[in-house]
Amino acid sequence: MTRTLRALVYGDVDLNLIDGSAVWAQSTVQALSRAGCRTRLVLKAPVRTGRLTDPLAGLPGVTVVRPYEDQLVPGQGAHPLSPFQASQLLARLDEEEPCDLLVLRGRRLVTRVVADGAFDGRIWAYLTDIPQSPAEMTEEARAGLARIAAASRQLLCQTEELRCFLEAWVPEACGRSVLSPPAVPDPGFDIPERDGMHDPVRLVYTGKFAPRWNTLPMTRLPVLLTERGIRAELHTVGDKIHQDPAHPDFQSAMAEALRTTPDVHHHGGRPREEAMRIAADCDLGLGWRDPVLDASLELSTKVLEFGSLGLPVVLNRTPAHEALLGNDYPLFVPGSAALTDAADTVALAVREPEARHLAAARCGDAARRYTLDAAAARWRTHLDRAFPPAPSAVATRPRPLRVGVAGHDLKFLTRLLDHLRALPGLDVRVDAWPALARHDAAASRELADWADVVVVEWCGPAAVWYSRHKRPGSRLVVRLHRFELDAGYPRQVDIDAVDRVICVSPYYARSTRERTGWPESKITTIPNWVDVDQLDRPKAPGARHRLGMIGIAPSRKRLDLGLDVLEALRARDRRWHLSVKSKPPWEYWWIWNKPEERTHYDAILRRMQTSPLLEGAVVFDGFGPDVANWLRRIGHVLSTSDDESFHLSPAEGMASGAVPALLPWPGADQIYDGRWIHDSPEAMADAIAGLGEQEDWLSAGEVARGQVREAFSLDRVARTWTELLVSG
Repeated sequence: MTRTLRALVYGDVDLNLIDGSAVWAQSTVQALSRAGCRTRLVLKAPVRTGRLTDPLAGLPGVTVVRPYEDQLVPGQGAHPLSPFQASQLLARLDEEEPCDLLVLRGRRLVTRVVADGAFDGRIWAYLTDIPQSPAEMTEEARAGLARIAAASRQLLCQTEELRCFLEAWVPEACGRSVLSPPAVPDPGFDIPERDGMHDPVRLVYTGKFAPRWNTLPMTRLPVLLTERGIRAELHTVGDKIHQDPAHPDFQSAMAEALRTTPDVHHHGGRPREEAMRIAADCDLGLGWRDPVLDASLELSTKVLEFGSLGLPVVLNRTPAHEALLGNDYPLFVPGSAALTDAADTVALAVREPEARHLAAARCGDAARRYTLDAAAARWRTHLDRAFPPAPSAVATRPRPLRVGVAGHDLKFLTRLLDHLRALPGLDVRVDAWPALARHDAAASRELADWADVVVVEWCGPAAVWYSRHKRPGSRLVVRLHRFELDAGYPRQVDIDAVDRVICVSPYYARSTRERTGWPESKITTIPNWVDVDQLDRPKAPGARHRLGMIGIAPSRKRLDLGLDVLEALRARDRRWHLSVKSKPPWEYWWIWNKPEERTHYDAILRRMQTSPLLEGAVVFDGFGPDVANWLRRIGHVLSTSDDESFHLSPAEGMASGAVPALLPWPGADQIYDGRWIHDSPEAMADAIAGLGEQEDWLSAGEVARGQVREAFSLDRVARTWTELLVSG
């Protein structure tokens, strides 16, 4: 960032109560401040205690907006703001001092802000209170989340699991979802040395008290441990006792248990640092919950906070916890996670120092990945991508550079368009043709007359039209992929009106020169972009033995050769499978109308039904934009085509850490490293099988990822395009 960005932060949370959502508001403001933003935190309710807001006083660029004290919501009294009131207030604050980004937490709140429409394109929505299982994801919920995604600049996801679930159900979230995990502040004091455990052993819980958080049965742990010959006491910190209509007596029972249960020491609500001091003087943290929460896609901040204090934590075995701490973490509560199971796990920690020390080390290592400094670094990365600096060439212009983009299919330009729209000093408009040769001539004429530079995607009818209607003094850039050369459209283009022809590979740049006779000075190569940051995600279990192909139509994509590779591998090891992410060929009318294409796919489908080696080994996944999520399951990406202009699929797979395997289609060696290119399907299978150990496969994947980041990263390609557009 070269300018100071202005952020508004509002959470549908009460900062009088210490729980994960309130701590989120505090840590988000702290991280944004460290990232260099001027940040205004707007409070939902009057603050009766400064436990969470006082640490924000004096932070660089931070202002706490108190609507009640400042009379911003007349007549509101002590009642918390409703989502409607909050949306109206945020819009007024934005009118007084416009913000670059609005960071929101709470689904009802974000839904209201989106409906009001004042912040479209500036919303950074942090959503945890959303459906987190297929059974909960109704069509109404999905449609609501789609509206939120469409209006948001970014969706902030706490965990990779939550991001992937959201992208799988809400296609609009793909490409907009970034990780924003919890942040744990430095304790701010020296952690006491632990030679052993206290007598009695001190257990600690901090946060809200709620039925599914097992806080009521937790108060019985000292008694159960006494029965196991262990003296123990429970220390609790917090003042939010949950009201639950399904458990009408919980609130009174919880309060009574905290007040009267022997060996339970309730410290009430405390400032965050003081709460951490209390926890640091204990022996074991408790994060044990009702098993109904095991499917949650969220990450508990308690585990991280306790880990930062050197405490081992007793908690449920869940996929998220296994990913965080390892599946051999010794203090997972076994079985059905009943109260007696929890007591047994605590007893194990007391009696087996090695297990306790291993658990403390794992929790500490995890916490070090979620510091405030790490959160600030993530924010800087997100903000640098969303708010690129103005190109120096446009800084002295009297008005923005007008960039028009035209074409019938802009799927290879999506993120590049986002970048251009975000650049200060550029004004971008799009002429989207509804079909290859169909458009609104008046709209196209308006764009041609308005633009300083027009970019036409695909050298097809749109390129022909714009070359014949170019405004004097403007520039015209045409991008050519592959099919256009065979279709004959370049012969109809007025090349004298074209300033630059962009090809996506050196091979096709040379072919374009040879087949069109166009001046070499007008033809240049800019590769396709790959959003490495979006694709770089942890691999799912079993990915090493799964091949992947993206796009299998038309027949020149050669799925049949991909099946050859799979059969050769399964002849050695039946763990190998192939996943295909593609539309079926019959959904492309221009393909399915050709008898030879239908014959090709009929033979493939019959082969899959009759080959013993292929039985149950090929999975067809739905076509869609959730490629980053899909690639988590893929260990090797195949490119078996007869011909490609670039073939983005191997590059996307490489960015995900998958190992590519390509046949030598023309020009492949000018795009990809020769180590990934093989003479035949059998050679491909040999190379894949040759990565016999997990470490070999992981190492090859890291090499591939590094190559893509160096050559095709979105940031690098976007800079090249920007220089081309502004340099004329």
